[in-house]
Amino acid sequence: MDLALHRAVAFPSLVYRPRRPEQEVLHTIVRDHYETFRAQAAGRREGQGLPRFVERAFEDFLSCGCLAAGFVRFRCAACRHERLVACSCKGRAFCPSCGGRRMTERAAHLVEYVFPDVPVRQWVLTLPPRVRYVLAWDHALCRAVVAVYMRAVLGWLRQQARARGVRDGRGGAVVIVQRFGSALNLNVHLHAMVMDGVFTRDGRRDVRFHAARHPIAPDVTPLLVTLAKRIGRLMARHGVSDGAECVDVADPWVEETPSLAGLAAASVRGVAALGPRAGLSVRRCGDPVVVPESTAQREWHARLYGFDLHAGIAVRAGARDRLERLCRYALRPAVGQERLRLSPDGQVALELRRRWVNGTTHLVFDPVELLERLAALVPRPRINLVLYHGVLAPRAAWRSAIVPAQAADDGHESGMAGECRHKRVGRRPNWGWAELMERSFGYDVLACPQCAGRMTLVALIRDAAVIARILRHLHLPDAVPVMRPAREPPLPLDIDAEPVWASGG
Repeated sequence: MDLALHRAVAFPSLVYRPRRPEQEVLHTIVRDHYETFRAQAAGRREGQGLPRFVERAFEDFLSCGCLAAGFVRFRCAACRHERLVACSCKGRAFCPSCGGRRMTERAAHLVEYVFPDVPVRQWVLTLPPRVRYVLAWDHALCRAVVAVYMRAVLGWLRQQARARGVRDGRGGAVVIVQRFGSALNLNVHLHAMVMDGVFTRDGRRDVRFHAARHPIAPDVTPLLVTLAKRIGRLMARHGVSDGAECVDVADPWVEETPSLAGLAAASVRGVAALGPRAGLSVRRCGDPVVVPESTAQREWHARLYGFDLHAGIAVRAGARDRLERLCRYALRPAVGQERLRLSPDGQVALELRRRWVNGTTHLVFDPVELLERLAALVPRPRINLVLYHGVLAPRAAWRSAIVPAQAADDGHESGMAGECRHKRVGRRPNWGWAELMERSFGYDVLACPQCAGRMTLVALIRDAAVIARILRHLHLPDAVPVMRPAREPPLPLDIDAEPVWASGG
């Protein structure tokens, strides 16, 4: 079955040229190698396989964008032209299309309904490997680490404001828990969009924003020292010491899902967990470069005890489009299909977003090795990876006076020049598929391609018998892609041989 045909039919007006084969690499890998990966993962820990939420993420991903799994009919009221739009899997782990939709929707929500028109600075905290592994499973502990992080950063901003004579200031932030690194490894780190300043109360209802002033880049090393000490004490209270290994016999993750815990521990260390390359680091491709030894510290950057704090990116007030791009960066999915390629010998090459300092431009995975990394990135069900703190918290006393107001009746939004006099925002509307596409790409997908009319929703088709009849009538594939059976373990590989892959190919 040609998956490219499914997607071309599902979104006909968006396909300007035939899809390239590399755009279907991830679906091909999941379809051909998932059962093999699941069998190997189940056999390594006394028959205990992957948890159900991980299996469901892979199964739903294979049917994402497939007309045979369900679709929506749109029809133009003027010329009766119809369009079929396939349903999505709504996955939040590694699906590029669903992750892109969620990224666009949440970034639009933050810009339109959360952040007022004030400067915003991004604070990124990277954690030591032992802490990443623990936080990937224990979401309550992850929220506690986020709270410690935000108390320190917002307290630092209040201290800066007090030095300028601003008393009783309050700050606010939105923290995005990102679970992946550039190598698709399990790397739990925190992106905090912090309003660069504090609010004070003027009278009973009005609040005023005092922007932070940084004539020169401050030294954030003392702040990182405070963070490292507080997070270290918090970890010690939960039994995570400096010398603890990634996987311990008393680890609740190991007790609940030992196979997934082993995959996560290997992903944190950057090694393979299954197959003939188990325990070996990922293969790298690129042009070797000489890395100069430099001890110079970048501005707004500090590194200490395995922690890394960076706050060098800021968005000025009024640059709402740039703020939305920054939010999208923090909310982006783990991988885009355009970055994956299959080599002639069946290996998978991942193109890095930026060249590493050692010259690496591509990482080469065995298909099962890639799937084990994707499995470790799947978050537990019913956990929130976007957290609000300070005056932006859901029940903050000043929140209703700070968040942006909805558009006024005359079509103009209330401004903010020093003082905040915003109306209270009700429940945000759900962003439609067409709205997000137009916001991201500037393309109106509901415009009829044959006339100037508008396409409206006719029906949601989920019944398998009805779907099969419609697709057969249109001479379209009517079967959902299925996983291929697991294969026997491969022969031992020559792990010292160079991979059949050219980074410039």
